[in-house]
Amino acid sequence: MAKREQSRPSLKNIRRLQLSMIIGYAVIIIAVVFIVTNLAVKKTDTALKNEVISMSSSLNVQMKLNMDSYISRMETIGTLAFGSADAYTYDATDPNNDEYGAINTEKAITEKLFSLCIMDNFCDYGIVYRNNRTVGKISNGTSSLMGDAMYEELSSMITRQRTHDGWCAGYKGDLKRIYYVKRVHDNAVLVMSFYTSELEAVFDNPETLADMDIRLVDSNYDILYSSRGEETGKHLPSAIIERVEGKTSAAVMDDRYLVSVNACVDDWYIICSIPTRIILNEKNDMQYYIYMAGFVAALLAVLLATVLSLRMIRPVKRAVAALDNKANSDQLTGILNKLAFNGRASERLDSSLSIERHALILLDLDNFKGVNDTLGHAYGDKVLAKTGSILRAEFSTDDFLGRIGGDEFCVLVNSSPSDDTDYEDFIRAKCEALCNAYRNYYSGDDRSYKISASIGVSFFPEHGSTFEALYAASDKALYSAKKGGKDNFAFYSGSESGEVSDE
Repeated sequence: MAKREQSRPSLKNIRRLQLSMIIGYAVIIIAVVFIVTNLAVKKTDTALKNEVISMSSSLNVQMKLNMDSYISRMETIGTLAFGSADAYTYDATDPNNDEYGAINTEKAITEKLFSLCIMDNFCDYGIVYRNNRTVGKISNGTSSLMGDAMYEELSSMITRQRTHDGWCAGYKGDLKRIYYVKRVHDNAVLVMSFYTSELEAVFDNPETLADMDIRLVDSNYDILYSSRGEETGKHLPSAIIERVEGKTSAAVMDDRYLVSVNACVDDWYIICSIPTRIILNEKNDMQYYIYMAGFVAALLAVLLATVLSLRMIRPVKRAVAALDNKANSDQLTGILNKLAFNGRASERLDSSLSIERHALILLDLDNFKGVNDTLGHAYGDKVLAKTGSILRAEFSTDDFLGRIGGDEFCVLVNSSPSDDTDYEDFIRAKCEALCNAYRNYYSGDDRSYKISASIGVSFFPEHGSTFEALYAASDKALYSAKKGGKDNFAFYSGSESGEVSDE
């Protein structure tokens, strides 16, 4: 009996020790899991923030490039007005003007300007003289807004002395209209204007960042354009200003906002912003489950934390991949842009064996300038978009398709014929199909404007082992195709003289 009584405290102590060990292990495991989870979360936060900042910066740069391209296009349209001598030599203020002659001259200038006013969204496209006489399209809104001081007010918008032109938004507090003014001569200025709402196509953000606000602001941080239409004409929120004030190119992310800024034309800024809670919302939800899983089982918690951490980064990787595709793709045609195409083609050729076969096809649209000049840039854009569709339909997903110039396209053919067809015959069939596609394609509302294409082809490794060498050979072949009457294709012969084999 005594022995049994003495054994009980020992068993009780063992059980206590066992319970203490379980509790001790549990505390240690929970502490280790908590520390490891915290480290994993912090590391993921850092990587995620870096990825998001990079993604936002890339988007902002793309928006800046789009805006610069749009501005350049508007300035080019303005420059076209000087194609008529009367437009820049006629002076409505000259007291020696013959009244009948002046009327005919102004009529001719107006007809010229209206022929160039190829965009329906222009509010103004005309010339204003010092005596406030006008030719072309001058809207009632501009006339009413500026009144008798129209010439002086427009002249004050010329801020670039080297090119004698300038951009202006926010005239008399009206932030919904943008003006471009260019000096014609001492007594006349050319004015173009359009509503800022027309910039919607310029600032088209990817679906993965649909919640990001994109704004164009002036030097006073007044909003010229906003993806939130109701903000146009208002002042940029102070919470955004304090994060970008004084910066011309930067990306900032804190607990409240992710903001990126880039300067563009005439002290205007493109500002992209999104609340941090939105961009990190999925991460925060997963972080909660990481901590909960850590208290359930130690090893499983660590493994689960790693898995969830990897899952947390997946949405950001998808967003970066989408933006990379946006940055690497030509937005009009949907195929690779010049930088991306050249890089991928060079990399593929550099890693190819000498026994492999590739063809570099260089395609140039014939008389494309005539489409823009005759039918307008909108039709020109349709032709370019159609070219992208034709190339995607004719070539496989293994081939690289790129737009490397205004109307110049390039294809690196990586695929091979599925049967015993000779490789050159295989490429020849591709070229014939391309030419036929354009022969059956017309542009214009009445489908009366004929489109065609000239094509030059070189082969790897016969004509070069690098992209630069093949491009030079294809360019010579293209020149031969055009020299031979256009609307055809030619293979590079490989001779030192640069002669090619016309097809």
